[in-house]
Amino acid sequence: MATVVAFHAHPDDEAILTGGTLARAAADGHRVVVVTATDGRVDNDDCDRLSELRLSAKRLGVHRVECLDYADSGFGAELYPDPPGRIRFARADVEEAAQRLAAILRDEGSDLLLSYQANGGYGHRDHVQVHHVGRRAAQIAGTPRVLEATMPREMLARVANAAALLRLPAPYPREVVRTAYAPTSAITHRINVFRFARQKRDACAAHRSQIGANRATARLFAVLLRLPPQVAGLMFGREWFVDPALAPGRVYRDIFE
Repeated sequence: MATVVAFHAHPDDEAILTGGTLARAAADGHRVVVVTATDGRVDNDDCDRLSELRLSAKRLGVHRVECLDYADSGFGAELYPDPPGRIRFARADVEEAAQRLAAILRDEGSDLLLSYQANGGYGHRDHVQVHHVGRRAAQIAGTPRVLEATMPREMLARVANAAALLRLPAPYPREVVRTAYAPTSAITHRINVFRFARQKRDACAAHRSQIGANRATARLFAVLLRLPPQVAGLMFGREWFVDPALAPGRVYRDIFE
């Protein structure tokens, strides 16, 4: 059996991007660890997002949860000053943060690190920083393989168009989708997680503070959480990764291939 460590920017990213893959790995007997760079709290926010993370992880079968305890950098044009006594992850020294993550990778004897692409998926500064810190930590710890969580850009464009027709909020604005994540041709791993779609949906639901963060998000999640299992499986039944060490072409069906 292998040990997989999933490194994410904020609580809820683990469920959205890799929830089905983590649940599948745990069900197959592998050790699964989730590490977040931040606790996800916005300044002056009293939400306990780490408790939500632990509940999400429990629903996915994750064995260990850790947080590097950086402050959320926020998404927008302005990077705000660091809060008292903390450093926003986007400003963190890459080497220092990588050493923290590498200590966990070494402790776990990790065989595989799940991280993010250089574009941070949709450009969030914390997600971009995950890419740099994760890549360096794997080098320090000698973790043999890194996979970068992604989504097919073409699929996101179709979702954005459908959301506009149905008057539902799209996951990302159309102008973001044009350069988001990866084109289908660059994807090296397409993982079937149909059997774990309910677990993924329930893990997303654990992040209640994010579901109710704004009216549009709450409306979207209200629709998703009412879906019957078969429909949820169709919507949450695939997850995607890019192996930066592989040339695009062949598509693998298991993260351990």
